[in-house]
Amino acid sequence: MENVTSTPKTAPASDLALSPASIIDAARRLDGVVRHTPLEKCPRLSAQTGAKIHLKREDLQGVRSYKIRGAYNVMAQLTESELAAGVVAASAGNHAQGVAFACATMKVTGRIYVPTTTPKQKRDRILWHGKGFVELIAVGDTYDAAASAAQSDVLRTGATWIHAFDDPRTASGQGTIGKEIVDQLGSNPDVVILPVGGGGCMAGIVTYLREVCPDAAIVGVEPRGAVSLAAALVRGEPYTLPTVDSFVDGAAVKRVGGLGHDVMAAAGARVVKHPALDGIAAESAVPLIDASEIDFAPGSVTITYVSEGAVCSTMLELYQNEGIIAEPAGALAVTAAQELRLPAGATVVALVSGGNNDVSRYGEIVERSLVHRGLKHYFLVNFPQEPGALRRFLDEVLGPDDDITLFEYVKRNNRETGAALVGIELGDPAALAGLQDRMARSRLDVERLEPDTPAYRYLT
Repeated sequence: MENVTSTPKTAPASDLALSPASIIDAARRLDGVVRHTPLEKCPRLSAQTGAKIHLKREDLQGVRSYKIRGAYNVMAQLTESELAAGVVAASAGNHAQGVAFACATMKVTGRIYVPTTTPKQKRDRILWHGKGFVELIAVGDTYDAAASAAQSDVLRTGATWIHAFDDPRTASGQGTIGKEIVDQLGSNPDVVILPVGGGGCMAGIVTYLREVCPDAAIVGVEPRGAVSLAAALVRGEPYTLPTVDSFVDGAAVKRVGGLGHDVMAAAGARVVKHPALDGIAAESAVPLIDASEIDFAPGSVTITYVSEGAVCSTMLELYQNEGIIAEPAGALAVTAAQELRLPAGATVVALVSGGNNDVSRYGEIVERSLVHRGLKHYFLVNFPQEPGALRRFLDEVLGPDDDITLFEYVKRNNRETGAALVGIELGDPAALAGLQDRMARSRLDVERLEPDTPAYRYLT
């Protein structure tokens, strides 16, 4: 994958600054353009955690994510010549919708680059919001690849670059979420939990909260497969991850923005340990802690992560209980709220950052959730090629509440045995031990496929 080596400039660095004042200015600029989204109490999560959980519903924005705040704030400050040159943006989907909305509103032409993994639902919404003013270009399989192509376009054509996160004007617009949280709450929150992708949203909100309610503990949450902010903080500078899991598409960024890194480093952020961070620390490395050591001390900033499977479970729970359609990135903060040991009685705000989820993805979401909860397992089973072998497996190995959800022969050229990939859904996670014990006592050669291994990813 080609790394980004040159970033087009949108304005002299001296003209750009992220500050509480720039966020207040952005709020005035966005008034009447973006929705003041609800800050809703969540009784279920409050009872589950012992804290007072509030959800900031940015999934209810007109473009179903907070990204419109940053995109519109940037474009509203462009000069006539910059607008006349047209705009270019790269996005996993949500920033693109904000740019498309701004293009249609201001009647400005734009080209928007998205990864090929961007769900069809997001692509359709980008074009709908653009009203014919934007061209959509899919390239590469990550945000970083799309950003590289977009930046090449800017350098070649002279169009105006609208960055998704690494621009103080973008972060200022996104920081207006923090202002709304404090205004709507009517008091200072104890803990604020935010999703992290490129780092712009968190940079903006942290900048505002540090001024207005400096005692609030802030937790940034990355997907387990894309811990780019944590890597940057440990490294001491933005660092390009070799690979990312693109499932949480709105936050699957290989290289966090310099702005996000700088703000978090200045805030004294701590980082939860992660295998991907091994071997990349520099002398300026930030403190590394275990997840159990997150103490929500007043004014603390902590960067942690949650698994993609846990995110899927949260998405399903939000839909089934609160009727909230959250996309994977939109469920990051709520997932962390359920996993963290929050202080009893604390006022906690979790940002539901977006709701652009493609219904066609729900099969994968359910699958990942089942695996995460320990209910779905895969095995390679060598069946003897004799009558009744499968019947004995069903009668003697499977439990009364276990179901075979997948059965597929993977090798057929052996006359004595036949290897099959078998997916089994358990009625209870605790039933796995009994299932494996019965497998061990059978005459079958059975190998369990462990999640996150090459064989598992290849065969499932």
